Amino acid sequence: MVSWPVLSLTIFLPLLGALCIMMLRDEDAGVKRNARWIALWTTVITFAVSLVLVWHFDPGSADFQFAEKHPWLAGTISYHVGVDGISLPFVILTTALMPLCIIASWKPIQRRVKEYMVAFLVLETMMVGTFSALDVVVFYLFFEGGLIPMFLIIGVWGGPRRVYASFKFFLYTLLGSVLMLLAILAMYGQVGTTDIPELMARGIPQNLQYWAWLAFFASFAVKMPMWPVHTWLPDAHVEAPTAGSVILAAVLLKMGGYGFLRFSLPMFPDASEFFAPMVFVLSVIAIVYTSLVALMQEDVKKLIAYSSVAHMGFVTMGIFAGNTQGVAGSVFQMISHGIVSGALFLCVGVIYDRMHTREIAAYGGLVTRMPVYAVIFGLFTLANIGLPGTSGFVGEFLTLFGTFRVNTWVATIAALGVIFSACYALWMYRKVVLGALDKPSLAAIRDVEPREIMIFVPLVVLTLWLGVYPKPVLDMSASAVTALVENYHEALGATKAATLQPTAAR
Repeated sequence: MVSWPVLSLTIFLPLLGALCIMMLRDEDAGVKRNARWIALWTTVITFAVSLVLVWHFDPGSADFQFAEKHPWLAGTISYHVGVDGISLPFVILTTALMPLCIIASWKPIQRRVKEYMVAFLVLETMMVGTFSALDVVVFYLFFEGGLIPMFLIIGVWGGPRRVYASFKFFLYTLLGSVLMLLAILAMYGQVGTTDIPELMARGIPQNLQYWAWLAFFASFAVKMPMWPVHTWLPDAHVEAPTAGSVILAAVLLKMGGYGFLRFSLPMFPDASEFFAPMVFVLSVIAIVYTSLVALMQEDVKKLIAYSSVAHMGFVTMGIFAGNTQGVAGSVFQMISHGIVSGALFLCVGVIYDRMHTREIAAYGGLVTRMPVYAVIFGLFTLANIGLPGTSGFVGEFLTLFGTFRVNTWVATIAALGVIFSACYALWMYRKVVLGALDKPSLAAIRDVEPREIMIFVPLVVLTLWLGVYPKPVLDMSASAVTALVENYHEALGATKAATLQPTAAR
């Protein structure tokens, strides 16, 4: 462990960078350049600081590490943060992707650059804070706080229908979160604390578990999003700028899955077991239905957006399988999907910056003029399918294996999603990249630039490295996942024993 508040520094350092950008004078001719460089260096330094967490993290312990706790509101709610093997991978994913998003925005964003960079830095603080919070109220504030900068990123720098998409995103997610707030108030009234470790230790009364589970589920299901509350996602992705789509798919969606792991299983075990069949049904529908919908898309971004909904179906399925393989696979699948889906949206951004269209029909034969791009796009397309040797395979395999141990039919039907994903992904790749270059507008299209290669190289390395050697992520989360699953089954066993006692006495 380190003696200085490294976790709080990781959370709030982006706010310091945002403050520096806000102090720039608008009449300064170099304000755009300075805002970009301040944002880039802030995110790079934040990533470097977050690596201290990895360096000093003890993967053999399931406890929360780097914990900081200070009284905050009326002596009841504390500023309490910390990370374990489940939350730390998401913190690193967030801090690692942010510099790439700033670089990806370097040329495409030319309007209100100062405000754009401030929004991204504030968003980074909210995301890291969400994964680090150990008080339910603090979690809620960070969780909801991320809505505001993303709402602005879509609504100000998005496409033609950006206002509609941003309001739809905001209203869907806010509605679900209001129900979560009511559940938090009820939990405090019954248990007398909002501290997450204490709530896990004391347990939630059974009469509250089912209603609280549904309230939290409403918020997390919209955030992921699960079918049928997924309709905001394609619109948000299509209208968001490239970097906004990357963060939306890679990090913001993962907050829902993280919420299930942090709250639903450990705090509401009885309700989680009771509602697991419903989650399985919704997950299977999401995997199969949205894959078929993706096959019908004419917009590249919208196709990848529906693909994200399908992949999140594997995550919820693995979580509520309630075993080590399913939960570990879900964590790994979310990290892998963050890398791969973010890279796919960056690939779309490359051709959109050149042609200003995302219509699949507008492309074809790009391999002739863009061979390097064709290789990069092909790799991430195969990773999105779940090809062995890429990171996409490991998470899907583990979630299917974990689910198979619980429900054979659910796993079998979900496996169809792997086939469907190959259909829509390879169809898209063939239409965009392969074939004859017969459109005059594509005759002079340029291959990837050095700036773009600099973005893709770390993502390519991570996709292949974690596909061949997934041990770092699996080992980091192993102790926390094992403890979560054991506590979950112990709680279920205690409930069943308490139910059997009155029967035995009679």
